[in-house]
Amino acid sequence: MTTPDRLDTPLLLGMMRLNDYPELADPQGLLGFVERCVEQGLTAFDHADIYGLGHCESQFGAALRLQPALRQRLTVIGKADIVLKPQDRSRWQVKHYDTSAAYLRRAVEGSLERLGIERLDGFLVHRPDPLMQVEDLARTLEALQAEGKIGWLGLSNADPLHWRLLGEALPLRCNQIELSLMAQDAAWDGRLQTMQVEGLQALAWSPFAGGRFPAGLQQALANVADALGATPNQVALAWIRRLPGAPVPILGSLRWPRVEEALAGASLALDTQAWFYLAEAARGVEAP
Repeated sequence: MTTPDRLDTPLLLGMMRLNDYPELADPQGLLGFVERCVEQGLTAFDHADIYGLGHCESQFGAALRLQPALRQRLTVIGKADIVLKPQDRSRWQVKHYDTSAAYLRRAVEGSLERLGIERLDGFLVHRPDPLMQVEDLARTLEALQAEGKIGWLGLSNADPLHWRLLGEALPLRCNQIELSLMAQDAAWDGRLQTMQVEGLQALAWSPFAGGRFPAGLQQALANVADALGATPNQVALAWIRRLPGAPVPILGSLRWPRVEEALAGASLALDTQAWFYLAEAARGVEAP
């Protein structure tokens, strides 16, 4: 499997909840936020066509149109193949996945139009599709690359068989997976080591488990934070980065203090014992 270079960034900023921030609803306010991120070295923004049913992309695009030159300093990542119930035009009104050529082309072109850009720097297949035809999907993505509409390729939520199948036909850069102290399976079942060996960079979505850390884990994080002169959130992100391949967290919060906190702790490192101490606090059992 031939792979492109790694994403060189301390964090990715996830755009899924952009609609939840009234202060960013105004294009000028969002532009100021993006410019502040870029000034601090945070230049990668993770989108998907389903976020806000497309509205999050439109909102981001409206901000970029105010300062077109800023586009050259950004890495814009898109994802597609999930069709939510409100988007299903069939009689069945069912959530489903669609990796057909017609759908993916329509999805990519729709994202580009909403974002007001000519090319997605990276494009990920959002979920493994049980009906995926590997060769057809590969040819579709190659065609979109040849047309300059997408750059490097990756997957999201893929297991080894998924990435190996598509990786036979295309160079893949990354795989987005749920990864946090509360979602540790990939750290124990060999997936992260396999991704590292096979050249796939891990991107960790929901690194704070949606804020659902139980009290015992919160106390353990506070203990480690006190010992290291850091914050609990910084420690939670450092736990992820300590894993094989140094996964890159995707921060879901768009509150500037939370972003600034995460960036300030980007170089924090955990020793082996602290890592296992936190893993045990989250799992409720010691290492096997």
